[in-house]
Amino acid sequence: IAPGCRIIGDVEIGPDVSIWYNCVIRADVNRIVIGARSNIQDGTVVHCDSPDPRNPQGFPTLIGEDVLIGHLAMIHGCTLKDRAFVGLSTTVMSGCVIESDGMLAAGAMLSPNKVIGERQLWMGSPAKYARDLTDAALADMQAGVAHYVENGRAHAGEVAASTEALSQPGD
Repeated sequence: IAPGCRIIGDVEIGPDVSIWYNCVIRADVNRIVIGARSNIQDGTVVHCDSPDPRNPQGFPTLIGEDVLIGHLAMIHGCTLKDRAFVGLSTTVMSGCVIESDGMLAAGAMLSPNKVIGERQLWMGSPAKYARDLTDAALADMQAGVAHYVENGRAHAGEVAASTEALSQPGD
């Protein structure tokens, strides 16, 4: 968890998750679950939706394992299943589901209650189905997961070292 992040409320974070600089994970009105090896890149906001009379459970935000979420995304009251990919500067609204191996392209806005199917790419604002993903695209997504697990470990070490150096009295 990089410096500058704010994690508030009922949040469950799995192993090898990386949450990058200046993210906000705010589970003040419902819960947020982030599965193993997922990454949430710089400046992303993850929130949930509170219960109401029409929707007694509200919309928690459930992020599966091996999920990639790009910089500056807005993730709100939705479900991102295992190996989902959410591109840079996207918006995923309440009630949405991105199925396993589904992708929302950079800059897209997924309007409430939409479902991106397995291996589907959706683009645009509002987002619409564009095409199915190739095996090569899915392999690239999983390579990205491995990259962010390693990069997260490296950054954790660097942050710890720089924090320790800053706490040492000067010469």
